Formats: sequence, structure tokens, C-alpha cells
Amino acid sequence: MQQEIRPLVAVDIIEQLHRQFAILSGGRGTDGAPIITFPEYPGFSEIPDEDFLNVVTYLTSIPSLEAASIGFIIIIDRRRDKWSAVKASLTRIAGAFPGNLQLVFVLRPSRFIQRAIADIGIKLYRDDFKMKVPIIMLNSVSDLHGYIDKSQLTRELGGTLEYGHSQWIHHRTAIENFAMTVKTTAQMLQTFGTNLAETELPNDVPCTEELLSSHTEQHNKLKVSVCVSLSLTLRKIVLGFYLPRLLFSHTSPIIGSLVSLFICSTFLCTFFLKVKLLSLYVFFIIFISKLLQEPLEKAQTLALQGDQLIQNNHYAIDSIRPKCVELRRICDDFANETKKIYDILGKSLELHKQIDKASQWCEAGIYLLASQAVDKCQTQEGAETALCDIEKFLGTAKEHQLLNGKEFCNQFDMILTPEIKVRTSDQKVNLVQILHIINELIETERVYVEELQSILEGYASEMDNPDLIHLIPTAVLNRREVLFGNLSEIYEFHNRIFLKELENCIENPEFLGRCFLKRKEDLQIYEKYCQNKPRSEALWRQCGDSLFFQECQRKLDHKLSLDAYLLKPVQRITKYQLLLKEMLKCSKNSEGTAELEEALATVLDIIKSANDSMHQIAITGYEGDVHELGKLLLQGSFNVWTDHKKGHNKVKDLARFKPMQRHLFLYAKILLFCKKREENTDGHEKSPSYSFKNSLKMSTVGITENVKGDNKKFEIWYNGREEVYIIQVSKSSLASYFSLMVEQNVPLTYSDADACRREATGGKTNA
Repeated sequence: MQQEIRPLVAVDIIEQLHRQFAILSGGRGTDGAPIITFPEYPGFSEIPDEDFLNVVTYLTSIPSLEAASIGFIIIIDRRRDKWSAVKASLTRIAGAFPGNLQLVFVLRPSRFIQRAIADIGIKLYRDDFKMKVPIIMLNSVSDLHGYIDKSQLTRELGGTLEYGHSQWIHHRTAIENFAMTVKTTAQMLQTFGTNLAETELPNDVPCTEELLSSHTEQHNKLKVSVCVSLSLTLRKIVLGFYLPRLLFSHTSPIIGSLVSLFICSTFLCTFFLKVKLLSLYVFFIIFISKLLQEPLEKAQTLALQGDQLIQNNHYAIDSIRPKCVELRRICDDFANETKKIYDILGKSLELHKQIDKASQWCEAGIYLLASQAVDKCQTQEGAETALCDIEKFLGTAKEHQLLNGKEFCNQFDMILTPEIKVRTSDQKVNLVQILHIINELIETERVYVEELQSILEGYASEMDNPDLIHLIPTAVLNRREVLFGNLSEIYEFHNRIFLKELENCIENPEFLGRCFLKRKEDLQIYEKYCQNKPRSEALWRQCGDSLFFQECQRKLDHKLSLDAYLLKPVQRITKYQLLLKEMLKCSKNSEGTAELEEALATVLDIIKSANDSMHQIAITGYEGDVHELGKLLLQGSFNVWTDHKKGHNKVKDLARFKPMQRHLFLYAKILLFCKKREENTDGHEKSPSYSFKNSLKMSTVGITENVKGDNKKFEIWYNGREEVYIIQVSKSSLASYFSLMVEQNVPLTYSDADACRREATGGKTNA
């Protein structure tokens, strides 16, 4: 066992302190730096190094950490000595001073020759002292007063500070004895408190009362003993300080010791507050017992009186007998219920004791692991010792091990309420479903990664195979990135990052939502893939029947052609939202639900953005760059009627009563009107495109909420209603369109009938 390192105290170096070659008078610099004085001492150079180091170390340990951190001021008085003494003092201080230095003042020799030698010597040997602080040479104490106030200097240095060295040593010894007494007392209090805390509490009232009485008696005796001994010691110390200044300079260690004692006392008082609560608990049990026992005894006595009346053939025997039977039934029910509750409480207490023991064992294990010193494990012997300690501790786990899980559950089944049983059953079912969803997600993710790898290795990499290059269609040779898009980027992300993070969710399913949110930015790669998908499909339609792709498919033993596998990323991002929805159904009001909801919203937003981008790139005829229009807010096909007004004459389109089919693309600053065209491509599915027809800047248009009360239609008008577009939408999407348009500060108006109705009901309209 490693010995405790005890700090130096005055009694350890009492002889060295009495030599008075260094003193701590209590004076301070202007910034609060402690002053250590080296007074004139003829035999300074003959002091052993160990004695010098012990005294200086002790003196630097007395000020507070805050004061010591400022740095010490050293005053070396060598007025009656020689330059050699000055040099020896500076050399010794530079090499052995343990504290942080701030300044060094030297009162140089007063004799003329020695002063001249000192002036020359300090210039020649200054670098040899290796001090990183200024060394200030002074001619007299009056020069010293220019740096340090007289009130902080002793009489020997022309100051007014009262200081007696023998008295200082006496009081330091007394204070350190007091501090040791306080420390011993605190340890005694802590040991007493620990013994009390570790005492197992009895289950019955008499034993509890006996334990309370014993602990209270011990507490009172200890408290009186501590208070008497400490107060007498402290009184002796205070009476011994005949100088107020000296008393003040020694208050810091006294206060520190008293604070330590106060903490232990507070701990003990807190514990005895719990003891008082236990006493109150005993009183409560006795009170409840009397409260319940008295009515029961009265009822039983009343039933006996009824039996006597029945035996004496009382005239009301027919009325008395049922009452007695009912009274006994109530008493029996009460007794049975009381016993049942008593048994339940007993089982609950037993269960909590077992849980508490297991918890204490776990805490002990944590402490054991945390207390293993790293240095100890650097050697084989130390590592083996640490391992032996851990294995020995693990061997004690058998004491807390359940021999039979089913038997344990049956043992405590009686304390489970029907609500708890239902809730536990639901949690088990939900947990099974959650684990099933997690397993499905991970298994399908592994298959997905394998399929991506097979596409890249079996098709993309084979385009560099010299044996097959003659089979590659010319249209594909320099357009590999069009056919595969950013598939390699998707593969790298899932193989290196996402799959591993999903696998970590097996043990912690509640982290699944966090996993998706963490990779929110990375999942945007699917939007890029979907943007390229129409171009990829168009290229595949040109050369999908080539021998190269057939040969690659044969080697991979794929039942489906490449275009089916190129659809996998689109299917995968859609699969995520389905699995997240299923997870939400099984994880309501549980940990991680909020993150799951946010993750689902994120995936749905990615799907929407990917879908929108596929439609957006199919716009033709628009003179600008659609990618510079910003984020696409909404898009869809609608019925559109137009109404133009030229001059004072209102001219309706020829097709006024027949709606036009238009596909609208809504951006933050502009609304595009396009005509959807579907073209047949050699028997393949139709590939839609959108011919640009018109556009409206959102900053110059207004909106009428509905047309003649039809909530499926609204108007977008332009240039003072010279151009009016009536748009018919489904009822469900109308609100979303309006909210987004209003967010862009589009002026909102209403139809005349609506305006009258809103005015009558106090509604407001926007111009």
C-alpha cells in the first residue's frame, strides 16, 4: 500500500526555523504578493542544502494558493556582509527556491569597497544566476520603501510591521496541531457516519426503535466530545495571539480547518435528518396500526355480542343473524386484504433490496475499473494483478445471479398490477416489432450494398476490359457517367459509413432516427442521382440491347437487366420512409420518437426534392437556366382558364370555357406554365417533357382565394387584372399552394360574395 505523503509542518523543522535565516513576516506587495525576507545571517553559506530547501518549501506552502500564484517577493538583507555573501545567496535561491518568483530585492553591502565590488559583480554574474525575474540592487532601506509600503516591512527594514520570530513559530505549531486535531476529528466523524449508513435497517418496529436509540446516544456523545476538545484547543490558540496583526495573518489555516470540520458536521447532520425521518416512519406505523386495529376489534366484539343475543333467543333473532354474518364477512375481508397488502409490501421490499444490492455491486465494479492506475498496467506484473482483481470481483456476481428467470418472475408476480402487466406486454410486443424492423432494414441494406457493388464491378469496371471493349456501343463509350450517374458515390457512402451506423442500431434502436439526421446532408446524393435518371434511361433505350450488356449480365448471373438495377437507388430511398413509418407506429411516446419523426420528414423531403428535380430537368423551351430559379416549392398538373382584357374591351380566349392542361412549377420568385408532352419511344414507357408556355413573377401578381365560392379554384391575376389565370386544384392541395404563395407576400383578394361575407363576419382582406 502506498504511503500517504504528509506535508511539512513546523515541528518537523523547528531547529532550522529557529535559526531565522529566512522568515515569512506576513507582509505583502502592492499586488498582494507574499514577502519572504532573508535577514542578515553570517553563516548563510554553511546552511546544509536540505535544511535550506525544507525551510523555504515550508514558508512557500503557508500563503493561500491564490496569493502564491501571484509570485513571491524576495528581500535579501546583506548590508553588513560582503559581495561573496550576496552572490552565494542569489545562487542558492536561484537553484533551490520552490515557489513562483516575482521580484528579488538585494540590500547591497554598505561598506564602500564591497558596494563597488557588488556593482561590478552583479553586472558580470547576472546571467549566471539564471533568474527569469528582475534583481533590483538597493543602497538603503529608504530605496526599498519606494517599492514596498512601510506597513508591510518589519522594523529591521525600517517598517512598522510587528513581528516576533519565536512567537510566530509558537503559533504556527499551535495552529498546525489544531489543524491535525480537526482532521482527525473529521475522519472520526466520517467513519462514524459511514458505520451508521452501512448499518442494515431492521424490518420491525421494536428493533428499529432500539437502533435509533443507540445511534442517537452515540451521536450525542461524539458531538459533545468533539465540541469540547476543539473549543478548548481553539481558545488556547486565540488567547496566545497577543498581537492583532499576528492573529490576522494566521486566520487562513484556522478557517480552512473549520470549513473542513463544518463539511463533516453537515454530512452527519444530513444523515441524522434521515434518522429523524425513520423515527417519524416508526411513529406512523404505530399510529396506523392502532387506527386500523381499533375498528376491527370493535366490529369483532359487536359480532360476539350478536352471537350472545342469538343464543338467548332474542325476539329480533331474524334481523340480528344476517347482520352478524355480514359483519364477520367484512372483518374477514378486511383481514385478508390487509394480509394481502402486507405480503405485497414485503415482496416489494425484498425486490428493492435485491435491486439495491445489484446496483451497489455495479457501482463497486465501476469504481474498481476507474481506480486502476494506467502506470500500473504498463508492466506485465501490474497488468496481471489488475486482471486478477477484476476476475475476483466478477466471481462475486454469482451472489446476485438469478438461478431461474421464470421462477423469479413468478415469485414477484403478485406485486404487478393489471396496468403494469398490460404495459409490459405491450412493450414486449413493440420491442419484438422494432427489432424485426431494424433487422429488415439492416438485411436489406446489406443486400443493397452488394447489388451496388455488383453493378459497379460487373458493368462499369468491365468497360475497361480490353476483351469486351469491342462490344461496347459507341453511344456509351464516352458517356459512362450519364448511364451510371453518381452510383459509385452512393456505394461508397453506404458501404463505408451508413451500413455500419445502421448496424450499431441493433443494440440501441432508439438511435435510428439520429442516424438518419446525422447523415441528412450525405443523403442529398440521391437528388443528384434522380436528376440524372431521365438521361440515363434515354441512353439505355438507345443501347440496352447490345451484346456488351448481355455478356455482363450473363457473367453476373443476374435475372434482370441493368436498367432494373439502376432503379435500385430510387427504390431504396423510398423504402427508408416506409420503414421509418413502421418504426414510428411501434415507438410512440418512447425515447427517440421525436428524432424518428424528424428523420421521416427529412427522408420525405429528399424524396420530394428528387421527384421534383426529375420533372424540372424535363422543361424545354425556357430561355433561362431553371437551376438558377432556386428551390422548387411545388409542381403539378392543373386545369387552367385564361381571361385577357385589352383596353376597355374584355376579350376572352376562344377556349375560355374549355380548360387548358398546364403543368405548373412554383418557385420563390417565379411561376412557370408548361404543357406536358408524352412521347412514345420505340415501344418503351412514355417519357414526359414540359414545353414552356408562360411565366409570372411572384412579386407582380395577386391572388383571389376562390372563384364564385368554388374552393377548388383560385385566380392569379397580373397587371391590374389585365391577365387573369383561373386554376383548378384538388381541395387537399389548395391549402398548401395558398400557404406557400402567401409566404411570398403575394397580394390576396377575395371574390365579391366572399368579401361581403367576410365583412359581415368581421373578417379582413388584403389589398
